[in-house]
Amino acid sequence: MKVVAAYLLAVLGGNCSPTADDVKRILGSVGAEAEDDRIELLLSQVAGHDITELIASGREKLASVPAGGGVAVAASAPTAGGGGDAAPAAEAKKEEKVEEKEESDDDMGFSLFD
Repeated sequence: MKVVAAYLLAVLGGNCSPTADDVKRILGSVGAEAEDDRIELLLSQVAGHDITELIASGREKLASVPAGGGVAVAASAPTAGGGGDAAPAAEAKKEEKVEEKEESDDDMGFSLFD
């Protein structure tokens, strides 16, 4: 992951096609090291591709990965109709919080420090 981050930092800095030395220099500036084979693998995978297109295709692939969270994901996702479903989701969250505040048996009539 640090190799990818260093590569993206180089691109963000204006270097359209960073070399292995560029990636190593960025990693070395923060005291990190990377294996040469990992750097070469990354460079071979991104060679000839536009980084913005790679990021866009990666986002499309990540959109199909289930992230869990159910209600929170549904509430945060905008809909084409204007997002009118956010209020019921917020009510469901409030109900969950109310259930958590039921009576607690933490004390049980004695304390550890008595």
